[in-house]
Amino acid sequence: MTAPTLPTIHLNGTGADSLCDEYRAVRKAITAAADALQAATCNARDFYPQEPGNWEKARAERARMFELLQQVSDYAEHWEMHAMDHHCIWPIAKPAHNTAQDSSQRP
Repeated sequence: MTAPTLPTIHLNGTGADSLCDEYRAVRKAITAAADALQAATCNARDFYPQEPGNWEKARAERARMFELLQQVSDYAEHWEMHAMDHHCIWPIAKPAHNTAQDSSQRP
């Protein structure tokens, strides 16, 4: 996949927090969809009454659906990572304690 066209994150646009949350939700939904598709039956016994080759064709189509889900997930990941690059996701560090002053106050 080529890199998608990503937005400019600025004060008058959608916030990085929103974009990150939204595209993380997209990826979570795609994971759920892939899990559901994996659990859905696609068995050769349902194809043997048909013409030869249909089972293989159905399996190839199913594999393609997983590829498409992965492409959408990759797209959403690009957006999520882009938003994270423009947002401080880590807590702001607290100033270090002055240990010399603390030790002088000990009994």
